[in-house]
Parts: sequence; C-alpha cells; structure tokens
Amino acid sequence: MYTTSRILFSWLLFAFTTIPLFSAQNNSFDPVLDTAGKEVLRGAEYYILPAIRGNGGGFILASGRNQTCPLNIVQDPNETNDGLPLLFSPVTNDSVVRVTTDLNIKFSIDQECNQSTVWRFEANGQEPGPYFVTLGGVEGNPGRETITNWFAIEKFEDAYKIQYCPNVCDTCRVICGDIGVVVDDGRRRLALIDQPFKVIFKKA
Repeated sequence: MYTTSRILFSWLLFAFTTIPLFSAQNNSFDPVLDTAGKEVLRGAEYYILPAIRGNGGGFILASGRNQTCPLNIVQDPNETNDGLPLLFSPVTNDSVVRVTTDLNIKFSIDQECNQSTVWRFEANGQEPGPYFVTLGGVEGNPGRETITNWFAIEKFEDAYKIQYCPNVCDTCRVICGDIGVVVDDGRRRLALIDQPFKVIFKKA
C-alpha cells in the first residue's frame, strides 16, 4: 500500500492541458545550478538529492517484491548515500540544462535487467493512482510517441522541483503535476502528487 498526505486524484482527472510545440522552448530560461553554483550541463553526471536534510538520500534502482526485474526508481533512506548518477538531455540543442525546458532523465549505469534507464511517467489509468515515475523510456525523438518520457526542472522556493507537463506534442493532452515521493510497499517511490519533492543537483 502507498501512503501520502494527499493524492490529487480528482485533480488528475481534470488537469488536462493542450500545450505548445517544443520549438517554443529556448535558452531564455534561467540555467539550473548545482550545489557548487555552476550550471548543470547536458550529458554530465549529477546526483538528485533532497534539499532538506534528514529526508533520505539520492535515487537508486531496486527490484519489486518477489521479482528481480523490472527495476523501480526508489529513494535511498540513508541520507549519506548520494544514490546513482543521472544524466539530463534537454529537448533543445542547448548544452546547459534550463528551467521549464523539457528534458529526458536517465541513470548513467549498466544494469542487469533488459530495460532502458530513461525515466518515464506511468499513466496506468488507476484511480486514484498513484501515477509512478518508472524506467523504460526512450531518449530523444520528441513527439506523441514519447510524450511520457519528458520532464522539466522548475525553481521551487530556495531549490528546485521536477515536474511532468511535457511540451513536445502540440496536439496531445497530458496530465500535469509535480513529482513527489510516496511510500509503496515500504519503499519511497517517485509519483505525481500534490507535494513536490524539493531537490538539489550535486555533480558526480
């Protein structure tokens, strides 16, 4: 069973948005900065960490109950563990990762299961959810067929949050929302919820 303060299932059912084509995105958006105050770069490795101390560590891969594969994205409960490094690939040709710009996120490791490590939004049709972020996405090729693979980084208070509301398809209707953490079978997993997970980015 999963637990969270509030799952916005009623909001999810109605928060459909028609959005502009990704070509409208450009480098006018502010760059995302890492913990050293430097610009986060395309293709460089970073850890995604909670901005608030005592809120666990970075993200790792773990198998589900009674199965080896597929792997799920979970947060390490140990705050001293940075987790696994990740790569960001913006939809634009910009070498700098910027806020409000669609991008792919993937783990930069090899793993035993035969699955892509690109993050993917799993709109499984369950009511009230949760709507998890999983693996198995496709990198690049923006459009209708890859609509579940695009996320964005947004400023949130004194740090950042990750959002799902892709702009890569001008005719698609999508569920928009913030990415937070829910407890599912004792593990902290990423999902679309009403409480965003405030994060920072540390160079690996």
